[in-house]
Amino acid sequence: MENTYTFFSRLIGTLAVILLVAAYAGSTQILNKYIGKQKNWKFIFVTGLFGGLFGIYGNISGIELNGAVISVRDIGPMLAGFIGGPVSGVVSGLVAGAHRFTMGGITAVACIVATSVIGLFCGIISTFFPNFLKKYYQTLLIGVGMEALHLCIVLIIVKPYPVAFDIVRQIALPFISVNAVGIASMMGIIHFIEKQQALSLERERMKSELEVASVIQHSLLPSLNDKYPGRPEVAVSASMQAAKEVGGDFYDVFFVDADRIAFLIGDVSGKGVPAALFMASSKIILQNCIRDIPNLSDALFTANNQLYKKNKADMFVTIWAGVLNLKSGSLTYVSAGHNPPVLIRSGNTNFMKSKSGFVLAALENVKYKEDELQLIERDALFLYTDGVTEASTKENELYGNDRLLACLADCADADVQAMLENVKKSVDGFVRDNEQFDDITMLCFKWK
Repeated sequence: MENTYTFFSRLIGTLAVILLVAAYAGSTQILNKYIGKQKNWKFIFVTGLFGGLFGIYGNISGIELNGAVISVRDIGPMLAGFIGGPVSGVVSGLVAGAHRFTMGGITAVACIVATSVIGLFCGIISTFFPNFLKKYYQTLLIGVGMEALHLCIVLIIVKPYPVAFDIVRQIALPFISVNAVGIASMMGIIHFIEKQQALSLERERMKSELEVASVIQHSLLPSLNDKYPGRPEVAVSASMQAAKEVGGDFYDVFFVDADRIAFLIGDVSGKGVPAALFMASSKIILQNCIRDIPNLSDALFTANNQLYKKNKADMFVTIWAGVLNLKSGSLTYVSAGHNPPVLIRSGNTNFMKSKSGFVLAALENVKYKEDELQLIERDALFLYTDGVTEASTKENELYGNDRLLACLADCADADVQAMLENVKKSVDGFVRDNEQFDDITMLCFKWK
């Protein structure tokens, strides 16, 4: 009984070191960096040598018993066979077995044969029955079978038989159980590392795709500069900051005809790629409807029905749309559940008062009310999404409407670009380093 406890404690200690080394080598991909992942001859040879080194360490740390060396040597050939195939398993078995032969003893020859045969069999199993290695208990059973085979080879080769039987009788339980648990644990570690690496690659792929999607999304937004819209009657500036790589907010500025220009700002429910796709669809449909249908309320009625029919994901979008007559300064506008714009007039800032209609894409045949405002010289309209007023601190205090009005009042005489920058600076200073969960989009135009 004392020998059994000694065998267990020594073998488990050696196994722990081997598992630690294998986990480190797998997680850092040391072997893959030098030999790649393709099972060419270089991969097979190096894997076999690597398994052989595990076997040698098992020999060195083994326990001597009546001319036999009790160890976890077989884990190396089994691992090499599972990973590199039959040839790799045999190479590992020969390396570990040859080292064991130099140590002498009654089981030296039997150990060369046993480790080589085990490496070969494990390689055959991995080649023809790879699914056997995907579950822990199946690998454990294979390990039990291989170690039982090892002991059978000892009984066949070692003479005299009574001596061989006495050795096998004393070591069978710790020898089979520790080696079987060891190879099953090692394969479990390898499968876990492979899954983590696959997840890491998938995350990198998704990150790259989201970066591309972000570029594409921003390319859908109009580039506002001195050349566009390029009319002296109006100055326009806009910005969008997505909470994630891509978002559901958008703005648009486009000519309805030679003397009328449309301004849109919208906020799609949800976040990420689904919201971005719905945003792109909403923007295109709205632009087409506003250009094709003279009456703005009718245009949103038609756009709502089109979006509703395509809305398989049960999303919705809030919209503020306005059409400005560049000759007269008359602004016609409709709100579909969106935040009221801020009118900046003669240094005063006030939210525009009008009845907001229902959001787009949620219900069919919704009618929208059209309002009108006569702009006077130097009037400005600040459009925004709720990411501005609902920007929050770590204590969950909101930026709010009052701060927005005060901020715009401070820069009422500035140009439109400076207004946006001032609001952005004010919001950032308020929230500090607190992560925001909503997109922040702003559009400002001034009637000159």
